[in-house]
Amino acid sequence: MSIQTIARRYAAALADVVIDRGEAKEIQQELQQWADLILTNANLEEVFRNPTIPLDKKRAVLKQLIERAKPQQTTANFLKVLLHNQRLTELPEINRKFAEILDQRAGMVAATVTTARPVPDEIQARLSEKLVSVTQKKVRLNFEQDPELIGGLVTRIGSTIYDGSVRSQLQQIKERMTG
Repeated sequence: MSIQTIARRYAAALADVVIDRGEAKEIQQELQQWADLILTNANLEEVFRNPTIPLDKKRAVLKQLIERAKPQQTTANFLKVLLHNQRLTELPEINRKFAEILDQRAGMVAATVTTARPVPDEIQARLSEKLVSVTQKKVRLNFEQDPELIGGLVTRIGSTIYDGSVRSQLQQIKERMTG
């Protein structure tokens, strides 16, 4: 079974619980902090990933971390379930799927807009309105910069890419000219 499938199952189960309890946003933020902690601490990741380290020792490490961080009970319980099922090191992917599922259930899509230069606020607002009309959903925009685009923009919504960059247009001209 692929990590994406596993992550989706854990994320969907967690979403069912936190939406019912009204704690989705808080749990999402806490899980992101835990995912960042695991990703940025190689020793910690190794402890949880290494199959030769007994589960009891891993539980003790997680228990100490939970006591220090004092997350909500739902977060602590979820982390314990992941540890018990040997999935704690997959928390970053589970958290990504969790965010996607929460967005889907809220009728929202995430869009990443890449431009060569910073985008003024009024253009961001117009772009947001346009994407809402195209997707018929609420849109959460994330802006990135890539000077290699030269100009224009590239918008990614899920697996759909709208490429209106100068770089892409120049590439198309080049291809037409070379046959």
